[in-house]
Amino acid sequence: MDRSASLDRLVAEVLASPKYRSVSAEVVRRIGGRELAVRKSLKEAVKATHNKLHQAGGVYFEKRPGYAADLALLAETAGTPDVLRAACRSIMSQHASTHERLPILDRFFAETLAGLGPIHLVIDVGCGLNPLAIPWMPLAEDAHYLALDMYGDLIDFLNQAFPILHIDGRAETCDILGELPAEPADLALMLKIIPCLEQVDKAAGERLLNGINARHMLVSFPIRSLSGYHKGMAQNYEAHFLTLVEGRPWSVRRFEFPNELAFLVSKGDADARPG
Repeated sequence: MDRSASLDRLVAEVLASPKYRSVSAEVVRRIGGRELAVRKSLKEAVKATHNKLHQAGGVYFEKRPGYAADLALLAETAGTPDVLRAACRSIMSQHASTHERLPILDRFFAETLAGLGPIHLVIDVGCGLNPLAIPWMPLAEDAHYLALDMYGDLIDFLNQAFPILHIDGRAETCDILGELPAEPADLALMLKIIPCLEQVDKAAGERLLNGINARHMLVSFPIRSLSGYHKGMAQNYEAHFLTLVEGRPWSVRRFEFPNELAFLVSKGDADARPG
């Protein structure tokens, strides 16, 4: 079997798995192609691709969310702010990353984004269920929100949820490792995504920070693992992040919360002012 046929078969086998059937085929093809080049057999490459996809995002979903029920829950809020926020909290609890942020949600965006001025365009990279936190974000009334992730069913859910959240938004499947969005933004959110991407491609963090066309970037890292381990994680991630931004003409503000370390990176006006 030639390499092209092997890759086609690998993609088909991975997408046949219930856990990964909604993953973007482009993501599977990119990761699978790398694994085929270094593995002894197709079987080993398929297993390795499963592992990489787990590290890149699957680890945050203990089980696939029931998006139909989630949409029904949002629809029942009838736009009532307190009821809508309660529904959003309930849905975000299904994803490990946003679940960890719930105890600090009232503080997280208010503190990290304070003083930025009107935020008209947001790009949320590897968004997960974070767009459900929009009610807590200090966005302009006319804000547009672009959410990017590798899960097609998540993207479908978000595109139906945005009108209920009264936000001008769209969600798209995206292979972040392959092509970064060119759209300019006031703010790019990269919440706990760099460690996941660097499990697949060690250069992903540097490429993401340099390539995103945003005036400000909110970048965060977990302080403790999903299993509760935390010794040295904040120090290690902070040291790594500082190497990624070293020598760049950017300003950086640091924020530490009980479960999350965040940095607000401001690139200035040079190449990142939305048109």
